Amino acid sequence: MSDLDVFIEEEKRRDPAFTEQFDEGYEQFKLGVLLQLAREDAGLSKQALATSMKTNEAAITRIEQHAEKVSLSALQRYAVALGKRVSIGLH
Repeated sequence: MSDLDVFIEEEKRRDPAFTEQFDEGYEQFKLGVLLQLAREDAGLSKQALATSMKTNEAAITRIEQHAEKVSLSALQRYAVALGKRVSIGLH
């Protein structure tokens, strides 16, 4: 386990607010990574996806890097451009 992993685990045990914020941030980061991986798996560059979505490359970068701020409609357009669909669930 790295020093960073040890620090994170110690902070989680010590501070419930840290745990909540860390876990929320991780989920947001994970969504952006999943979007990027889906785009790459489809063999599309940011520019190609942007063209398909009738937007610009900067918008794709914002979606992938700031997924916590992406609207549902933008997420749906992103998915459709990849030939996929959005599925949302509450657990």
